[in-house]
Amino acid sequence: MTQFTGLRRASLPQRLLSGLSLALCGLGAGGLPAAQAMTLEERAELDLSEYKVTAPDASYFDVEARMALLGDVDNSILLQEIDKLSTGTSCQQLLAYDPIDTRMRIPGYYPSPKEWELASEPLFQFEDSVSQLAGSYVATGDDYYAECLVRFLDKWAQEDALTNYYYDPIEPQAWFATESMIFAAAMAYSVVRPEIEGMNEERERVETWLKDLAQQHAAIPGQSIGSCCNNHFYRRALYGTMVGVLTEDDELFRFGVSAIYSALHDLTEEGALPLEVSRGRRATHYQNYALLYLITNMQVISRQGYDIFDLEVEGNTIHDAVDFALKIFEDPAALGDMAPLEQYTGFLKDNQYFSWMEIYQTRYHDPQIAEFIRRVRPIYNRSSGGYITLYFMEPDAQRNIVMDEKQREDAAFKGLGEE
Repeated sequence: MTQFTGLRRASLPQRLLSGLSLALCGLGAGGLPAAQAMTLEERAELDLSEYKVTAPDASYFDVEARMALLGDVDNSILLQEIDKLSTGTSCQQLLAYDPIDTRMRIPGYYPSPKEWELASEPLFQFEDSVSQLAGSYVATGDDYYAECLVRFLDKWAQEDALTNYYYDPIEPQAWFATESMIFAAAMAYSVVRPEIEGMNEERERVETWLKDLAQQHAAIPGQSIGSCCNNHFYRRALYGTMVGVLTEDDELFRFGVSAIYSALHDLTEEGALPLEVSRGRRATHYQNYALLYLITNMQVISRQGYDIFDLEVEGNTIHDAVDFALKIFEDPAALGDMAPLEQYTGFLKDNQYFSWMEIYQTRYHDPQIAEFIRRVRPIYNRSSGGYITLYFMEPDAQRNIVMDEKQREDAAFKGLGEE
């Protein structure tokens, strides 16, 4: 297991760290000391020089090997996904959508959920579009979808889309929304790029646009209490690693890697992420939400040849965070004094939040996760990886979809350990 116990002078990009407050990243939860969270100063001092982009054409999964497997599969879940994606979408129709080139401003989700949803529809459409094109390519092997994805992203690149959004520390929602659009585009593009012949000018514009977007977005450190260091940092890290790979930018890649070190450093003895479990009745949701991006990011990093899943920082590993999440799913009392025991459980019915489990299972085959995800497959996350079950599930892991909706709802409200 790779161990890390100290801090050394680092070469993290100063342009990404400019303006960072030396304040602590969080106040902690339920009596946890604020000093437990890695400070921005400490993060800047991490020596991550060993991390370099080694395989710029490596997506977050082995696309060629997966397509070969899918070409001879008899699993009904995977065949259903292939059939659904084989009808594809109209490239001409997608290219008719106008890129978002005006100043984007979005209300906060919790104070204004309906207004947030309405304002977010064009953003979701973008994420669904790029994910569907990548998925259709994997399902069919048809270059039409790969080339359409490049043309689609190129149109947005030529319009400098997503570069003009409103940001204020007390109104950061447009900044939050942009981060997922960046990694949705980067992850989808990584799937098709090695197979594209020609289109050199388009590809250069797309990659320059993605890199500029990532650097501009990451230059905002976020609030010193919260978004500097919590799940939103983990989301920014995901586009950092993926765009870093695509553009062979070691600094962006290391920015993404730094989130893993930060998260593992912050873990409590129980495996809780303090800035996530400080969210009251949504503590369980946010512990899981953070894992969605941390595990996916680790998968991107691992594809560059690093044993990141075995990394240990101050005695903590990602498995501690996973185990704690599973424990509080089953019994909120495991939160102790960190959060109210009356936890929000609605997220357990939404399969997008469990794409990380599909990735994790390919490595560790956790029986508790295996029992849970069979109830929510096929798993799709429009931004963080797209058709995750299609890309990762072993054909012998599950043969058929669980159709009992009552069982799904009971699982959401009774916990993972009960039938």
